[in-house]
Amino acid sequence: MAKNEKRKGKWSDRFRLAVFNDTTFEELWRIRLSKANALMAAALLLVATLAANTSLIAFTSLREFIPGYPDVEMRRNILMNAIMLDSLEHELEIRDKYFRDLNDVISGRQPIESVTLRDSTRDYSNIVFNRSAEDSLFRARVEQEEKYSLQASSSSSGTSAGEISNLANIHFFPPVKGIISSNYDPRTRHYAIDIVTQPKAVVSSTLEGTVIMTGWTMETGFVIMIQHANNLVSVYKHNARLLKEMGDRVWAGEAISIVGDSGELYTSGPHLHFELWFNGEPLDPAQYVFF
Repeated sequence: MAKNEKRKGKWSDRFRLAVFNDTTFEELWRIRLSKANALMAAALLLVATLAANTSLIAFTSLREFIPGYPDVEMRRNILMNAIMLDSLEHELEIRDKYFRDLNDVISGRQPIESVTLRDSTRDYSNIVFNRSAEDSLFRARVEQEEKYSLQASSSSSGTSAGEISNLANIHFFPPVKGIISSNYDPRTRHYAIDIVTQPKAVVSSTLEGTVIMTGWTMETGFVIMIQHANNLVSVYKHNARLLKEMGDRVWAGEAISIVGDSGELYTSGPHLHFELWFNGEPLDPAQYVFF
């Protein structure tokens, strides 16, 4: 019992720490502490020191001196690489979609993205359409007005996929007016005609349609491709500038690009390289378009 009281007394005993003037023996500063208070003060000091160090490392640039921790330049490069990788994936998706659509167009198929899916949850078999007198008069008036419309003639020609002679019933708008410098020649794989015209002349769409491709290649420069009705596709190459984007709807005679001589190969001056494809087969544009 005496030993326990003695040990307890040691922890509760107070000690005085004083500072004296060595000359006058005047007491300048003193503090009274017990062992328990001294241990608590040391623990608080340690916690405060750790908190201060953690704050300095977390909220200041001192953390960059930690081995293995990336500096500002490295973190910026990591972020930029992540953004560039995301952009590259997006460009690859666009390229893959372009090649799929181009393959469908050349093969005479309709691109899958443009197919309209029917709603299978609805029953359309019981729908009855009744034509009123007003509707008949309106239809007659529209048909009369569209007799002289370039758009109507291109879409209502009734061209069959197997009868190329019916293309003569379609009115093709000339992309440019000029002189043919190079004719259509399948033997040399030149499936187009080259038309020399004034520099920076406007190139027009030969028919109504939808732009399915715009881009730039090293050989042919700026290229624009348009899908028309009746499985017709027109291609315009060596442009100086494109005025339309992929997915745009264009009308016959509408401006789509500017004549140029872009591309590092197959060009010797400002001209238009014009191709016409039907069901995936090349046609001689001079047989259908008057330049």
